[in-house]
Amino acid sequence: MLSGIFSTIFKYKYIWIAGLILIAYLLPYYILGEDTHIRVHDNMDSNIVWYKVLAESGQIFTLTDSTLPYAIDGLPRSALPTPFDAVVWLYVLFEPMTAYTISQTIMRFGAFIGMYLLLKRHVFAGGPGRGFQEKDERLEDSLLSGESRLEREKYGLSGYVPDWIPAGAALTFAMLPYWPSGVWSIAGIPLALHFFLTIRKYGWATPKYNWVILLLIPFFSNFILSFVFFVALMGLLWLIDWIRSQRINWPFFTAIASMTGIYLVKNYLIISSMFFDSGFTSHREELDLGHNTLERSVELSWENFLYGHTHDEAQQVWIIIPAIFIALVVAVCKNVNPQKLIYLFVANFVISVWYAFWYWEGWRVVKDNFMIANTFNFSRIHFLDPAIWYILFALALMLIWRHMKFGKLLAAVLLLTQSWILFDLNEESKYGRLDTPTFAEFYSEDLFQQIEEYIGEDQSDYQVGSIGMHPTIAQFNGFHTLDTYNNSFPLEYKHAFREVIEGELEKNPTLESYYDTWGGRLYMYVASHGKDYMFTKDREEEGAIENLDIDTEALRDLGGDYILSAVPIENAEELGMELEETFENGESPWKIRLYGL
Repeated sequence: MLSGIFSTIFKYKYIWIAGLILIAYLLPYYILGEDTHIRVHDNMDSNIVWYKVLAESGQIFTLTDSTLPYAIDGLPRSALPTPFDAVVWLYVLFEPMTAYTISQTIMRFGAFIGMYLLLKRHVFAGGPGRGFQEKDERLEDSLLSGESRLEREKYGLSGYVPDWIPAGAALTFAMLPYWPSGVWSIAGIPLALHFFLTIRKYGWATPKYNWVILLLIPFFSNFILSFVFFVALMGLLWLIDWIRSQRINWPFFTAIASMTGIYLVKNYLIISSMFFDSGFTSHREELDLGHNTLERSVELSWENFLYGHTHDEAQQVWIIIPAIFIALVVAVCKNVNPQKLIYLFVANFVISVWYAFWYWEGWRVVKDNFMIANTFNFSRIHFLDPAIWYILFALALMLIWRHMKFGKLLAAVLLLTQSWILFDLNEESKYGRLDTPTFAEFYSEDLFQQIEEYIGEDQSDYQVGSIGMHPTIAQFNGFHTLDTYNNSFPLEYKHAFREVIEGELEKNPTLESYYDTWGGRLYMYVASHGKDYMFTKDREEEGAIENLDIDTEALRDLGGDYILSAVPIENAEELGMELEETFENGESPWKIRLYGL
């Protein structure tokens, strides 16, 4: 029995090695817990709190777009995740950091398994380097005609496939610095593609577990962010197949329609607010994005192609792109047609151009006349980039390994180097070096408990605003806030809140444009702070405000009672604000001044 276990482990050794490395990558979350350094931007400043307050709200399920009182005196329920978002239930069942750790684990292993299966079963189909489910691969091999084998040989994909290439490429894909709260929104693209291609090939004979897992993916991913583009591409592939073969692939169509249907049900609140009476006009109606010059658009195209977007960094510039160029040179020298490599490389460049030019001023004529072009971000197709880059990486490694002298060594060095780069970008390492607060430090629950006790009233009976720090910190600690960061909220409130901060916006044109053309962050902006919302106590002198120009009367009209400021406000008395108390402790990076209005 033991010999059989060891034989199995040795047979799949590269998968086991990759799995152990991935576990090591995830260990900081499990060992450090709330003392882990994790991303602030679009994470601790938003999504984590959204999940937490929803889990505690008692309004997870609602048929109408009701409001939650924790922000802006009534945030629309449709601004938060739906009850069919699996991550919501992680926050219901576990403490926030535990839920976050579990979601990270699901994301990373889903990315690894998905990319491995995609490469083994489809990109390198038919190679004898075995991974999961040899029976299916033998079936696929048996279906390949001699002509198909010749075609694979022509494109440099035939012959022995060393398992360490798909396993290694899948591992690197799984360690990317993804937007943490996306779970499978980006990381799950290869997994979904594998199941769609399997169903497309085998039809109703596809094993049932493929269907089950495929239809679970919507519960761990975001339709509007990324999968709307992915599903549309699957629909286009189905249509092309129909035109070419003159036959309807009903299983493939059923898979596409089923996934789309689940997403529509999952997003019922957003859909009902878009097409039926939502009870409020969203601030998104006044979005005015896209004023880049032609020159800036060209620059942004190259920036995204080389470095990616902050939410989907593929870390492609130092290893992957050079590997692709080496592989292309090798292909030319060895008379191999790297068709798939070229097509996918060009596709990623086209996606980068599309992303950049979506913000080009030339598109204004379309956006000004078609509301959907103004409120929906069609540039987000760039979230498909990482999956394409790592398919390209695997293809490049294979060409180098197979056709280049010393190629085996070079391919191994390239893969190991990329793995090291990405392993060192785990959140604890990356944000620890940047010296951002840990999870526990950022939210500083003990410190805010002191503030709550000092005020001595039920938190639902008063509202606060935050200066020099993200308002979600107060929200996390149960305070009701006048300011917030959300994807949608009433346009009327945005206009009313603007009256509060108008004086500061007028002193900083960049902030004024940021607020007026987008406005997702309803913050107590300070002109001298710009977009810096992290004034910890070691920066209080740097962030001190000599002349805060806000309308405190308008703030009181909105229901404001207190200001929580991370920096001193020197003209507080002139504004009718009274410094009631200052709060700090040795564990928190914040020094909070409580100003009464």
